[in-house]
Amino acid sequence: MRRDWPEDFKAEMAARSMMPGVNASALAREIGISPSQLFGWRRYCRDHGLVETVGDVSARRAEERGLIEIEINGVVVRCTGSVDERALARVIRAVRAA
Repeated sequence: MRRDWPEDFKAEMAARSMMPGVNASALAREIGISPSQLFGWRRYCRDHGLVETVGDVSARRAEERGLIEIEINGVVVRCTGSVDERALARVIRAVRAA
């Protein structure tokens, strides 16, 4: 017998399965479906804008809080909130000199 899952439940489980540290296959077994079905829900929900990927959420949060990210010689410098220009310039000089 084929079960008809509500779309909001699918979206909730898809979002839950994309949380950092969550084992999607274990979650699928927990709710009584196959892992491939859960991955199908994830794809459907992502494609229809019902859930955000972790990357989407990270990018949105960075925009909301004002994030500056600079990569210099393989070193990533991240600054959030308001940044003092002179202090940032000192950090960049120090990273380049290292």
